[in-house]
Amino acid sequence: MPEFKLTALAAAVALLATSAHAQQTGDAPMESIQVSGSWLGSGLQNSVKNFAGARTVVDKEDIAESGAANIGDVLRRIPGVQSTDNSGTAGSAISLNIGVRGLTGRYSPRSTVLLDGIPLAVAPYGQPQLSFAPVSLNNIESIDVVRGGGAVRYGPQNVGGIINFRSRTIPTGEGLSGDATVRYNDFGQGGSNRQYSAFVGGTASNGLGVALMYSGMEGTEWRAGSDERVNDVALKFNYKLNEHSEVYGKVSYYDVLSRTPGGLTVAQYNADPYQNTRPTDFWNGDRKGVDVGYLNTISATQEFEIKAYYNESFRQSALINAAKTQITWQPRNYQVTGVEPRYTQRFNAGGMTHDVTVGYRYLRERGDDNSFIQIVATGANGAATRFINSTDAHAAYIDDRIALGAWRITPGVRYEKISSTRDDVAAKSSFETDNNKALPSLNVAYLVSPALTVFVNYTTSFGAVQNTQLNSQTPANPLKPELAKTAEAGARWKSAGLSAEVTAFKLKFDNQIAQVPGITPATFQNIGATKHDGLETAVDYSFADSGALAGLNVYANYTYTKAIQESGATAGLDVPFYSRNTDTVGARYRVGAWTANLSSTHQAKQYSDTANTVAEAANGVVGLIPGFRTWNAQLSWKQKAYEVAAGVNNLSDKRYYTRNVDGNAGRMAAAPRTAYLQLRVAY
Repeated sequence: MPEFKLTALAAAVALLATSAHAQQTGDAPMESIQVSGSWLGSGLQNSVKNFAGARTVVDKEDIAESGAANIGDVLRRIPGVQSTDNSGTAGSAISLNIGVRGLTGRYSPRSTVLLDGIPLAVAPYGQPQLSFAPVSLNNIESIDVVRGGGAVRYGPQNVGGIINFRSRTIPTGEGLSGDATVRYNDFGQGGSNRQYSAFVGGTASNGLGVALMYSGMEGTEWRAGSDERVNDVALKFNYKLNEHSEVYGKVSYYDVLSRTPGGLTVAQYNADPYQNTRPTDFWNGDRKGVDVGYLNTISATQEFEIKAYYNESFRQSALINAAKTQITWQPRNYQVTGVEPRYTQRFNAGGMTHDVTVGYRYLRERGDDNSFIQIVATGANGAATRFINSTDAHAAYIDDRIALGAWRITPGVRYEKISSTRDDVAAKSSFETDNNKALPSLNVAYLVSPALTVFVNYTTSFGAVQNTQLNSQTPANPLKPELAKTAEAGARWKSAGLSAEVTAFKLKFDNQIAQVPGITPATFQNIGATKHDGLETAVDYSFADSGALAGLNVYANYTYTKAIQESGATAGLDVPFYSRNTDTVGARYRVGAWTANLSSTHQAKQYSDTANTVAEAANGVVGLIPGFRTWNAQLSWKQKAYEVAAGVNNLSDKRYYTRNVDGNAGRMAAAPRTAYLQLRVAY
């Protein structure tokens, strides 16, 4: 692993702006552009209510009351989002497998995933897959999922929307405050694990705020030999320079080790679905990072921010072959440096208020991926292959959020310029690509009333050519970025007791880079196309405190997604590993210090291959994946600084599975009935 060098990251950033004295022509006042801490940036208000697109924010309280043990548990409750778990690390702590609106969820490659607004992938352009996802649930304050309407400001790989994890906030009051949590999970089959978290922070009278957070996990999951260990620590700071400017930043470290049992044949699954036939397989990795920013509210109509970040990651896997004769090792290293300035100006013209934002990002990726085979019988290592990867990417954008009476209209365009190189060290050959792409968008919202917003939008998104695909680059096969076009129409209601939303979407994903079957070595071409149509709905209602059902909250969501292949011999069939129907229903009841929760999630059947094969193969690799519904229950007691929660996930012990399509393919048993106990102390 390379030495961790915290180079001087010139930083300055500041921004946030202000409430404007803009003259309005209608009854809907223009929202303040002050959005400090909002990853969406200026010109888009912090509130979800008036956002011109499908967007869901889950805060820490909602996460805690869901009983979720990991990030995937939380995300699968959001409309349009599915946890597919069809990778070799399915069920483990090391990866994130999230698909949005029918897009592949294997390692979440189609969404821009951020932590505090900074790309989370080890190489956002060259390897956007989150086979190594350095983020843990207990260090998260909120999860913000934009499924449409935000493609101009963030990329690449934003076809499946934008997911931002916001780390815990520094306390603003003087003196120290914090909390500590311990959770014990006992799986009905297999083993158990322990999760720990601690947080302490405060803000001094001189304006310096500091917070230290730690989240860890150790133990074994429901599969035999699925031992895991996680350490996630971060130190945040924020310092007020004066009334309108501040500096902020974070230093972080994350490491994980996860033993991955792999897939099972049908016979193996029927004999014992929780066995481990690959005890030598594992993944591990670590990430070290630093980010710093400067934020300045220049005036009531101006704001400026610049942030810079550097992180380096290492991850490797060791996977044995089916004959148990050799192990393939794949160590990889990555370094990412980014700089992002942004400026917003508010002005009035033609009876309209404009928030014009211009921004730029330079992202530098460097890394290497290596592979070698170890002979099990002798322990000898074979010759190693080594590739050196580099990407320099420039992205610039401009958008204008226009307020005209009750209308909010935001045209914008993002321009990407990408240069990538992949060098084969052994063969002394090099593969290069240069791609430029302009991505326009238009978002329109109408504020019908203080409670009701209706919206439509049209966005263009793209996926860059990835490192491992560059080997196929030839004059006769010039790979180009993938391109998607998305349209949405929807409405959102938000009042004191009722929240509701409905969104219809249409996504056309062309020019996808796909591997050509039957060719060795692996060859990729721009031959893929898919079409995605669907409907997302959600409702949340809290009964009045003065009524007979005071303290009761009920909620539900339902998503229909029709994702169809449009190219090749399987045109007209469903995309694999995505259910057409999913839903969540639940109820929460509070009385005094007690809170009880009951919820259920459901997903319909899925296909595991592009041919939509129904009959299952004996090796468990292909075949229909049955749908399932699970129920979760929780009871908690909270009094002053103490909180105790106990619950059971998969209450009925529903036995269900997915399929892994990696080299260790087969049936993958999902979590059985799981009981947990959690203790939290605040101080």
